[in-house]
Amino acid sequence: MAEFITFVSKQLNHHWAMIKRIKRFKDKHPFLFIMAIGMLFRFVAVLFSKGFGMHDDHFLVIDPAQSWVDGGDYYRWLPATEGNEGPQGHSLFYVGFHYLIFHFLQLFGIYDPQLKMYFVRALHAMLSLLVISFGYRIASLISERKTAYKVALLLSIYWFMPFIGVRNLVEAVTIPFLMYGTLILLRQEIIRKGNQPGYHITSFLVAGFFLGIGFSVRYQTIFYTGGLGLALLILGNWKGMLSTAAGFIASVVIFQGGIDFIVWREPFAELIAYVNYNINHAYSYNTMPWYNYLIVIFGILIPPLSVMLLFGYFSLWKKQFLLFFAIFVFLVFHSAFPNKQERFIIPVLPMIMVLGLVGWESWVAGSAFWHKNKKLLLSLWIVFWIFNLTLLFTVTPMYSKRARAEAMTYLKQYPAIKNIMIEDVNQRVIRFPPLFYLKQWPHSYYFMKGNQYDELNRWLDWENPDRVPAFVLFYQPDNLDARVDSLKMFMPGLEFETYVKPSMMDRFIHWLNPVNANESIYIYRNTALIPEKKVKR
Repeated sequence: MAEFITFVSKQLNHHWAMIKRIKRFKDKHPFLFIMAIGMLFRFVAVLFSKGFGMHDDHFLVIDPAQSWVDGGDYYRWLPATEGNEGPQGHSLFYVGFHYLIFHFLQLFGIYDPQLKMYFVRALHAMLSLLVISFGYRIASLISERKTAYKVALLLSIYWFMPFIGVRNLVEAVTIPFLMYGTLILLRQEIIRKGNQPGYHITSFLVAGFFLGIGFSVRYQTIFYTGGLGLALLILGNWKGMLSTAAGFIASVVIFQGGIDFIVWREPFAELIAYVNYNINHAYSYNTMPWYNYLIVIFGILIPPLSVMLLFGYFSLWKKQFLLFFAIFVFLVFHSAFPNKQERFIIPVLPMIMVLGLVGWESWVAGSAFWHKNKKLLLSLWIVFWIFNLTLLFTVTPMYSKRARAEAMTYLKQYPAIKNIMIEDVNQRVIRFPPLFYLKQWPHSYYFMKGNQYDELNRWLDWENPDRVPAFVLFYQPDNLDARVDSLKMFMPGLEFETYVKPSMMDRFIHWLNPVNANESIYIYRNTALIPEKKVKR
């Protein structure tokens, strides 16, 4: 018993000493400590947050890039591909970057799709860490160091930041470039107003260049950059505005005009197609009221802190006009444009956090009410942190769209699959299979709500094995037996292969809002084409 007590005592002393070392490091290097926390959560997301978050961060980036590496063009984006109808309106800069990544990895013998995505998520996680650094540096320029640390902490562990930090979502990837350009402009404006040394007109060129990279990743950021330029003009710095514009144009000419010219022999072909598409399809997607994004910000930033941040943001409209106006122009455009999707405002969320917290802390410091009600303020923060940490620990390791990714990972053991069918008769919206994980590019047939079974005779030549699906993926279990029997009239050899379940968080999100996709996938093999089931090793 004495030996056990001695052992426990030594372990407690060891852990207590480690805690003290961590505390000393935190006190000595508070910013590095916060960065380490942010890195830890992003590392967890790199390891466990597999799959994809939304349609765009896989099917507009990963699948096209890998299909090019494999010598094809599955989505027919390129002019040499049979069936291509011209520019589709996709920026080739970011997807082209992934083409280079996948090609580079394969040079070193890395072909497994899941392994490739570990590298991709790790690269994006490192890019996401820059958001913490830039947010801290921006806050340091306009507030005291204590507030800047709080800003960095929020950017490190706001519940959605590690998750979107490893996604291939252009709205998130553009953030570091926008923030770096903003940081340069803000610093130069402070120097100019204070008649301090270190003012360089070339810095505006550099800022514009990085803002241009942000635009090449996500076109709509032109309104944030335009807000910065217009604010510079209003503040009387027309030389800075022109230099920023010159740097921006140079960047866009290189990364948009140059790439489009190489591909299409026409500069800005994809950009022009994108603008035309959005003008013609402004009402084809989610049409929401003008205040929709205020509601989104209120929810995603978690009340009561979201209210505090919005108040802080608007309170600095005059004092920090450069930052305020850029965000404001971006929000006004998206609020006015009919097509509204939640992800569209992701590019400015970190800047709302930065400016909002600086404004809130400044107001609290000068408020007699909050000096008398410190316990109330503490309670508001406690409520926020309870909700935020709960979401952080559940969302960060989330395997999003697990069933679709794992279904393709399972099927990749079968070589030379020419056709598959997605049977999803309970839905009208196509939920595409992520063929990147299949390592093959078969043709996909989609049998959806509204389709009739007799249409299959017009779709397929059942005597031609090159046209018949080798596998049928039934999404969701509703009336599954009847659906299988209906397809067996055309493919009598259908045999159950395996079941792929969604992740726990996918199921929970679907429970909260049934609109969110939550695919339980039942895979059936066509024994007429593949008689035997393979045992996956």
